[in-house]
Order: sequence, then C-alpha cells, then structure tokens
Amino acid sequence: MENNITKPKLTPIILWIMIIGSGLVVANNYYNQPLLSLISKEFKVPESKVSTIAMLTQIGYAFGLLFIIPLGDLLKRKKLILIDFIFIILSLLGMYFSPSLIWLFPLSFLIGFTSVVPQIFVPMASELADPAKKSQAIGMVMSGLLVGILLSRVLSGFIGEYLGWRAVYLIGSVIMFILWVLIYIFLPEIQPNYKGSYSGLMKSITQLIKNEPVLRLAAFRGATGFAAFSAFWTTLVFHLEQAPFHTGSGIAGTFGLIGAVGALAAALVGKVNKYLSLKRIIFYSIIIMLFAWGFFYQFGFTYWGLIIGVILIDLGLQSMHVCNQTQIFALNPTATNRLNTVYMTSYFIGGSLGTYIAANAWGKFQWNGVIAVGVVFTILCFVSHVIFTKNQK
Repeated sequence: MENNITKPKLTPIILWIMIIGSGLVVANNYYNQPLLSLISKEFKVPESKVSTIAMLTQIGYAFGLLFIIPLGDLLKRKKLILIDFIFIILSLLGMYFSPSLIWLFPLSFLIGFTSVVPQIFVPMASELADPAKKSQAIGMVMSGLLVGILLSRVLSGFIGEYLGWRAVYLIGSVIMFILWVLIYIFLPEIQPNYKGSYSGLMKSITQLIKNEPVLRLAAFRGATGFAAFSAFWTTLVFHLEQAPFHTGSGIAGTFGLIGAVGALAAALVGKVNKYLSLKRIIFYSIIIMLFAWGFFYQFGFTYWGLIIGVILIDLGLQSMHVCNQTQIFALNPTATNRLNTVYMTSYFIGGSLGTYIAANAWGKFQWNGVIAVGVVFTILCFVSHVIFTKNQK
C-alpha cells in the first residue's frame, strides 16, 4: 500500500545540500583509485592485488544500494541518512588505523556499502522538484555526484603523495562529520511512501524488474557504461607511472579536474531535453563515449589525448546517466528509491566488473588491454540501446 503525503518543496538550500552532499559522500568510494600504487608499495604486493580494494568498494556500494536504498521508501529519510553517516565515519577511520593489507579489503567493502546516501538524494530531488524541473534537478544532483567522484581523485592523489594514503581517510572522516552536522540542521524530514514490511518492500523490487522493460534497459545501459568508465579510471594511475609519463598519484588525481568539465556540461541535459528526446540524447551520449575510447587508443600516450578522452567519457556517461534516471523515475513516482535501487545496483555491479576485468587486462596486455575492455562494454551499451528502443520515439 502506498502513502501519499504532502512533501516539502525543493528550495535552493535543500537542493545545494543534496548536490554538495552527494559529491562529498560518493568521494569516499573513489579515494582509493589514485592511492593503489602507494598502498601496493607500502605492503609490497602487486598492483593487481591492491586493485581488489577498488573492486570491493564498488561491490559494497552495489550491496548498499540493494539493501539500504529501498529503506528510503519505508523509513523517514533524514533519520536513515544520519544513522548511515555514523557507519561511514567509522569505516573511514578503520581505513586510517588499518594495521595490515588484509584489513583494507573488508573496510573498503564497508565504505562502499555505507556511502550510498547520494542515491537517496537523487530520488528525493526528483520527488520534491516541480514536474517541469525534474530533469534539471536530477542533472544538478548527479553533476554534484560525478564531480565528487572526479575531484575525489584530485584530493586523494595530492594528499596521498605528500601526506601518505592514510591521511586521505582521516580527512575524509572529518569531512563526513561536518556534513552530518549540516544535514542535521538543514535537511527536512520526508515521510516514507510505502506502508508495509521490509520483506514486502524487497519483493516489490522484483516486481518492478519483471514489469518494467524501460527499467531493465536503463539498468543494462548504466552497468555497461559504468564498467567502461571504471576500467579507465582504475588503471589510469598505472598507465601514468610508465613511459612516457613517469608520474605519480598526484597527476593521476589531477585528471579528475579535467573530467569535471564533462560532468558539469552534462548538467545541461535538462535543457537539451526540450529539443531532443531522451532516446536521442542517450544515443549521442554513447557515441561520445566511443569517441573517447578512440582518443585513448590513438593518442593515449600523450597528455592532450588523455585530456580530450577524459572530457568525452565523463560527458557521455553523465549525460546518459541523467537520462536513464529521468526515464525510470517517471515510471512510478511513489517507488523512486526502489527504482533507483535496481538501476544503481546494476550500475555498480557493472563498475566492479569493469574494474576487475580491466585490472587483469592491464596485468597481461597493459594499456591496449584496458582499451579493449572499455570498447567492448561501450559497444554492448550501444547495441542494447539501438535494439531495444527501435519502436520508441
């Protein structure tokens, strides 16, 4: 049984808390990527082994999306967010105090599992926004999220290089505490949409998957697109350590600033949607991602080739991502958290798969192996979109 309750309006201060909060929380999942080489050197293990840290973080995020995010339809959301933040802070502090490599694996999983708050903010923004501004609100929150992903690499890369990788997690825990206080003060409480048990809530997710082909397609596009994206970002630091670059984690993190250009440009998707259908925007977004991999292949041993490729891959992925979520939230406004659970769980399972395969491809075939992984996933994304939207306008 669904429950319709009057909700607060999406004021600028609420929207900006969601935008900034999404970026800061999701950053926890990506601090590790520029730090992998530093961690491998400290514990004297191969790079392919420490890449498991990035994979487990993404798997943890997928599990958090599956088991925590549906609670946004069942429980009061502000209370849920504040409780979740306590576990985020404890997980980050655990990384800082970790005595050995073996501890980093479960703690990385826990960081991913708990850092799912942005995926409560996104459907909140969709619910609270005026109907004509839903795409714009989603785009702004998602831009905050993707900028957080990208800038987290800048922050962790530089801090790791000068203060050590552990300092990144200590600083991250302080940031989370400050954000917890701001959310406690400013974020309004939002009543749940669903009346029933947790088991009933989880069963309803299965029904959504079964009954909504638009949701299934969006989930597959998101999974394959993010798999390609993760393949690039996980291995970039290894690529930059080799000839002709011979650089460290600081430079790898700086590429996050470059990718932010594409992420911010994707915030304009809501305006573009006035002139092009979501189907067409997604089509062009995937084409942009394919062009990015072309640049990585042809010019990936030059800085300018990597720069253009980073801008394109971030622009393409973020634009498709916003369109995917706009489509799925329109399916059932009272089930936005559950719809987002299906989509984002698939998204990060794809990301963890891309990370795992790319790490192994790097070990055997270096940069060309990574490019092959990225191209295959992007082509799967493109083919699924073309085939299953044939009859859509």
